Amino acid sequence: MKKKPVAVTLNHNPLLKRDLPAWRARIVLLGLMGCSLALVARAAWLQGFNKDFLQAQGESRYARVLEVPATRGRITDRNGDILAVSTPVRSIWAIPGDARLSPADARALAGLLGMNVNDLNNRLGSARDFVYLRRQLAPDVAQRIADLRLPGIHQQQEYRRFYPGGEMMAHILGFTGIDDRGQEGIELAFDGSLAGKPGARRVIRDRRGQVVEDVESIRPPRDGEDLALSIDGKLQFLAYSALRDAMEQHKAKAGAVVVLDARTGEVLALANAPTFNPNNRAALSGAQLRNRVITDTFEPGSTMKPFIAALAIEQGRVTPATAIDTHNGRMALGRATISDTSRHEVLTVAEVIQKSSNVGTVKMALDFPAETMWAFYDALGFGSPLRLGFPGEASGRLRPARDWRQIEQATMSYGYGLSVTLAQLARAYLVFARDGELLPLSLVRQEGLQKAGRRVLSPDTAREMRTMLEMAAGPGGTAPRAQVPGYRVAGKSGTAHKLEGGRYTNRYVSSFVGFAPASSPRLVVAVMIDEPDGGQHFGGAVAAPVFARITEGALRTLGVAPDMPLTPLRTASRPAGEAL
Repeated sequence: MKKKPVAVTLNHNPLLKRDLPAWRARIVLLGLMGCSLALVARAAWLQGFNKDFLQAQGESRYARVLEVPATRGRITDRNGDILAVSTPVRSIWAIPGDARLSPADARALAGLLGMNVNDLNNRLGSARDFVYLRRQLAPDVAQRIADLRLPGIHQQQEYRRFYPGGEMMAHILGFTGIDDRGQEGIELAFDGSLAGKPGARRVIRDRRGQVVEDVESIRPPRDGEDLALSIDGKLQFLAYSALRDAMEQHKAKAGAVVVLDARTGEVLALANAPTFNPNNRAALSGAQLRNRVITDTFEPGSTMKPFIAALAIEQGRVTPATAIDTHNGRMALGRATISDTSRHEVLTVAEVIQKSSNVGTVKMALDFPAETMWAFYDALGFGSPLRLGFPGEASGRLRPARDWRQIEQATMSYGYGLSVTLAQLARAYLVFARDGELLPLSLVRQEGLQKAGRRVLSPDTAREMRTMLEMAAGPGGTAPRAQVPGYRVAGKSGTAHKLEGGRYTNRYVSSFVGFAPASSPRLVVAVMIDEPDGGQHFGGAVAAPVFARITEGALRTLGVAPDMPLTPLRTASRPAGEAL
């Protein structure tokens, strides 16, 4: 007999028999809708209102802004010859976290970088995100490194300064640092215009740091401006060679030369010794760095005497023919005694300068108030910087007249008790070369030939002084070795004891300042030799020949016509020593 199937209904399930409240379903639905709306709102906020932030975050993972270096401006001499130029080089850097090199790759890279393998590994093991491995590497070596395709090793272009003139131009130009910024000399003084401004470009890099796309140029680089100096390269070579040879001949401690264009006040040559090679500064010392023409001061000695004579003539107190009793070269002043090296009785004012008499100079100086003498020295630029823009420029020392004692006024008349730079002294002699006008000096080439200056002396006084200075540089004067065949020269030698520890020593500074041709001056040349030790120390014997060699070569190089017959010069067997 068949059994009938039992009907099973859902109602028999106790879990399903419970009715769910309708509000629960609505709450779930509302919650899901709320979450959806929140996601939509968040997406709208991120993609619409906060778009820049997200893009910046994304770009920070792959985009980079690279600096595009600017080329530093060239420095040329007045004729356009290159004195300083920037050449492209490469710098090698690394991301230590990405630089996983095999021992063979490390040895190959270290060899190209000129490094020890252990030093290279120490740098690559740094915890920093960026390390330089080598700066300013030659492009061909950098290319060989690039060909290795090493992970984490990168390159960037930089510039390195090159100075074709080497030691000859070192103190004028100075040098730049590893970042191509000026650190000394003209490079520092004109760094703002020479350096230019770097540009920037946006690129995309992959995870290994390699540039895979150049996106855009943000800012193009602005290259530095070229600078034309007043320096004449040929005259600079003459000055440097003559100074170097004089240093060797006289076994001197140091020396300096400056050559000025009497028409414009431009510096045509400026040389110092000892010097250095700006292309290789591995063993550079402080003494080599000093630009003694502009930064070092010294007591000028007898080169100051012409200014006292000029002041006395200008005020009408004397004429070149006025006789002065020098009392056989000795004069008592309080408890001090003023003396001459070469003794004479009565000398004219012209002969006082020719023979370099201390006594005659002091007698003229004490004939006017100290304030008058100070004002004249101040008008000549002593005690004030020349404002050439050159770093470290010295102002010299000229104390106020109210502090002068009579003996100090006397000694300052022949160059003791005050200090000057060689550039200041050369500039002051422009008043004799330019009929009483004083020009500002310039290290930058000036346009035009003739410039108006500030009048300090009358033209008549300046011309009379030229005649007297021509006597001082001729036979019978203290510096006959300053003569130049075919040209009339005028100038004054100086020899001063060095002051050390408050006392004067038997070490000397020998100097000579002069100009040529005396009939129509074109050049002013000043020479200073510090501590000559070759058996001679008078300026007429040590510095004057340097002046003659430079002046002769410079005048012929510039094509200046001779102003006297080309006959053998008459010189004394030894120059008379100027009074110390």
